[in-house]
Amino acid sequence: MKRVKKWSLASLVVVGVMMLGACGSSSATEDTEKSSSEAQETVKVTDSNGETLELKSHPKKVVVFDMGALDTIKELGEADKVVGAPTKTLPSYLSSFKNLESAGGIKEPDMEKINAMQPDLIIISGRQQDMQKELENIAPTLYLSVDNKKAWESTVENIETLGTVFDKEDVAKEKVDELTTKREALEEIAKESGKKGLMSLVNEGSLSVFGPESRFGIIYEGFGVIPADEAIEPSPHGQEVSYEYVLEKNPDILFVVDRTKAIGGDDSKNNVADNALVKETTAGKEGKVISLTPDVWYLAGGGIKATQMMMEDVESAYK
Repeated sequence: MKRVKKWSLASLVVVGVMMLGACGSSSATEDTEKSSSEAQETVKVTDSNGETLELKSHPKKVVVFDMGALDTIKELGEADKVVGAPTKTLPSYLSSFKNLESAGGIKEPDMEKINAMQPDLIIISGRQQDMQKELENIAPTLYLSVDNKKAWESTVENIETLGTVFDKEDVAKEKVDELTTKREALEEIAKESGKKGLMSLVNEGSLSVFGPESRFGIIYEGFGVIPADEAIEPSPHGQEVSYEYVLEKNPDILFVVDRTKAIGGDDSKNNVADNALVKETTAGKEGKVISLTPDVWYLAGGGIKATQMMMEDVESAYK
């Protein structure tokens, strides 16, 4: 009887070990699956500095300072994920975000407010780049901007990047395809017209012009407008000029962004079309002084809707 009892105890030990092994194996499998699942919840993207970031896929709470990114997020159907933005400087076409919690000024993020929002992603543009390190102490920070040397390409890249972040690659591709088709048609119209255009910005009566590879260079390199002056030096603020300069270059089309209207202020001196010298240009005589949608061009370049509106503005010049 004792032998039988000892044998039974030994058997129980073996069985117990086997069961523990099975449990351990099951637990290891679950841990592996959990780890694999967690790995799938992150994505790698490249920011506008060329740096690779690993971010949470489909973030739930996002603070957005870049208006182009805010635009694209809305067009991707992810507007409900935005918890904060610089609400005082929203372009009118993004007014649906006006009731969001303010995250500070477009050049002065409010760190205390942003920290209280507990975002899992912050998206910035060049206007906030000096504060990127400080923002990174709160949450992963994605810097996106339009590269003046390849404006169209970087616009597409930014849309695709946000499509990846929000797990909306298919929607992003569809939007990019639509924009590309429209861009190619506009480029053909602009080039075939043979008309030369001049891109300008007016601010309380002062006039600046922009050439290729400038902040508004997409109008030439992306949309096909033939430059009236190819010698304009690239500059973030443009090249300040007189109205005599405009008459000298004599553009067939004069495109105008009214900065004052975009940010608010006295725009009583900004009616470029009424200037006596502008009236003597071909653009003035033929009614081709084109007022571009100010808050879109000045505040929100690079977004899906903004790019569509910008192309519609330029297209109106050739009708």
